[in-house]
Amino acid sequence: MEHEIINDPKLDKEYAPICGEPQYVQACQSVIFGKDSAVLKEKRTAGAQSLSGTGALRVLCEFLKVNFPTSKVYLSKPTWGNHTKILIKSRIEEGTYRYWNAKGRNLDIEGMLEDLSKARPGDIVLLHACAHNPTGTDPAPEQWKLIANLMKKNKLIPFFDIAYQGFATGNLDRDASAIRLFEKEGFDFVVAQSFAKNMGLYSERAGCASVVCQDAKYVSACQSQLEAVIRPMYSNPPRHGAEIVKRVISSAENFKLWQDEMTYMSGRIIKMRELLRQNMEKLKTPGTWNHITDQIGMFSFTGLTASQVDVIISKHHIYMLKDGRISMAGVTTKNVEYVAHAMDDVVRNVK
Repeated sequence: MEHEIINDPKLDKEYAPICGEPQYVQACQSVIFGKDSAVLKEKRTAGAQSLSGTGALRVLCEFLKVNFPTSKVYLSKPTWGNHTKILIKSRIEEGTYRYWNAKGRNLDIEGMLEDLSKARPGDIVLLHACAHNPTGTDPAPEQWKLIANLMKKNKLIPFFDIAYQGFATGNLDRDASAIRLFEKEGFDFVVAQSFAKNMGLYSERAGCASVVCQDAKYVSACQSQLEAVIRPMYSNPPRHGAEIVKRVISSAENFKLWQDEMTYMSGRIIKMRELLRQNMEKLKTPGTWNHITDQIGMFSFTGLTASQVDVIISKHHIYMLKDGRISMAGVTTKNVEYVAHAMDDVVRNVK
């Protein structure tokens, strides 16, 4: 791919358009919505190349601040730490909704719906489309329908963050199913998309910010609003990472290779979850450990307390966040038994 780009005589070092190459944006959106989706055929999306997912979040927050200046953005409790920082920098008021049930180690769907029912019409709800960060716990399909119904009834605006598409289940379409559900339900909404994880383009900062309109007549206005946000922020996006993404998605051969790699990687993580749970249950570690396999994606909310995390770091040299989040990508067939024994030790011996 790199050689193909380097040897392409049509490429140069001129500025990309403010919102990136239209072909790149269209390729990104075809992955999110499906290449044959009505929303793309009817040209009901505005979009801009972004500096990966964080850049998409920042651009879209500025867009929302301009167009919905009094709206809150509701974040799940917990959420990715950078979400709050981005809202602060964008001067947007933060609201929160319950998400993680620590006792049951699962989704608190009742608490989530109750909190969202108190939001005002026009408020915005940031939703993790798949592989929720940090809990690894996603709503089931029927729960997504409950969330969509409540948000539609209360006139709330969805704001999707999708950083792990294809990296959760290995299936691009399945991991985008929540977004496609909300589109079919007739919402106007925004999507922040990243290719850092699912293409390994961490340093290239390749992402996309999309605005979905149910009426195509508003698309050009939204597009100009995105340009107005980006121009004084960083002027133009970089081209190299975008070329890689575009060539992967636009080539049937490259696209299949990409899908095969994601299937392998997500399958490996799922296998590590199974092995970790099996080892915990074999040790008869106090508590229940089905949440390890119920969760999905790169991260697992282990359920360890802050004091247990301190000990597992200092005694066993297994590193995770204070809230007990561990990267499942770092668990291997060679260390999974060690990880299980360490977790068993702190669960039994650290109050």
